[in-house]
Amino acid sequence: MKHYDVIIIGGGPSGIIAGVTGKKQNSDKSFLMIKEEAKGLVPCGIPYVFHDLDDVSKNAMGPQPFVDAGGEVLVDTVGTVDLKAKTVTTITGNEFSYTKLIFATGSIPTIPTFIKGYDLKGVEYVKKSYNYIEQLKTRTDAAKNIIVIGAGFIGVEIAEQLAKYKEKCVSLVEMEKHCLYRAFSQDFAAKADTEVKAAGVHLYTETKVEEIVGKDGKVAGVRLSNGKTLDADIVISSVGYKPNTELAKKSGLELNSHGAIRVDNYQRTDTKDVYAVGDCSATRGFITGRADNIMLASTATAEARVLGYNLFCIKVLRNFTGTLSVFSTEINHKAFASAGAIEQAAEEADIKYVVGKFADVDRHPATIADTYPLEVKLIANPENGEIIGGELYGGKGVGEMINIIALAIQKAITVYEFVSFQFGTHPLLTTAPTKYVLVKAAEMAIAQINNCKKQSK
Repeated sequence: MKHYDVIIIGGGPSGIIAGVTGKKQNSDKSFLMIKEEAKGLVPCGIPYVFHDLDDVSKNAMGPQPFVDAGGEVLVDTVGTVDLKAKTVTTITGNEFSYTKLIFATGSIPTIPTFIKGYDLKGVEYVKKSYNYIEQLKTRTDAAKNIIVIGAGFIGVEIAEQLAKYKEKCVSLVEMEKHCLYRAFSQDFAAKADTEVKAAGVHLYTETKVEEIVGKDGKVAGVRLSNGKTLDADIVISSVGYKPNTELAKKSGLELNSHGAIRVDNYQRTDTKDVYAVGDCSATRGFITGRADNIMLASTATAEARVLGYNLFCIKVLRNFTGTLSVFSTEINHKAFASAGAIEQAAEEADIKYVVGKFADVDRHPATIADTYPLEVKLIANPENGEIIGGELYGGKGVGEMINIIALAIQKAITVYEFVSFQFGTHPLLTTAPTKYVLVKAAEMAIAQINNCKKQSK
């Protein structure tokens, strides 16, 4: 039986980064990654395979950086893990012992067993599998009527991409009032609805799928709660993901209420020398302090770097107490982004808040040709002015501007400090220095805080 100092189960972003970081920090240690497919995918790039990239190979992601760092890779599937004996056995009979073990098994699509007809041929999912997505691309290319169930980020992005083929009829069904409702407050989510429709998608919000209708065992349509029945050649279910933790559970690791592997601040499980990172591991909301279910590659890789540095001893302190949700997407050439506690999240967690808003354009002067409208919303604690959340809508600059807000939340920066924020501007690159949107939104939040104080007197 061959021994490795570190074995990583899984070859997604978290597995690769944990491996690369860990190997670089411990060049004398042996590392093995066991992954199920030779080729992998950039998870966030999957929707763009269906049109903009037009080929799965253009979204390929592999463990080459890990190999370059000195790690070994085995394409196989782990069948059993013996935590007491510290061994891993694959389904082909390979057996290895380890000193440290990392679960980086990711997440899998939620199967909508609550919808009649979910098991018909032609009901598809957005699996993080190169081979599966390659086959799904072939099927969507041939389909005329496509229905996507679930208007979260993946559902919206896939529907928008497929709708770029003008000969296809693409419908998106969502039971909430708006698209992206869990990531954006109502006014921003309503803008997302507008852009989805403008992209050519037939959008049905506040609507449930009552049944996936079949004919001869194959999808033929979808019956909606509004009484309509839509024709369908393919139904893509995008109702969420769940942690891929069946192996961990079978091995005896403790899971939380979301089915994720319980870990501490350094990704350590309740079993010595066993770690979990990425979508399969538990997260806790940075602002709410509650068990959360954040599944983002950015979150996974941040966790993986901390784990990689600290595998054999604590070198880098993880001094933040929870996971910060930072989302961004582009719909119909308009960018949407959010971070931290948005309004409904703050309300659900019984957190007091005020909102500072400001709208302008993302270049100056507004007559510049490639200018986009830009709106920002800062959510702040009225007691001390700390920024606890933010939302943005506009051009591509939104993608980096939300990271400024995310850092402000993580470092407990207040709206009062934001007012004195020293920033750089340029007409072709940013909003105007006289009305920099983050500063103006902070000023609006301060005005709201002052109003709260006056009313409490």
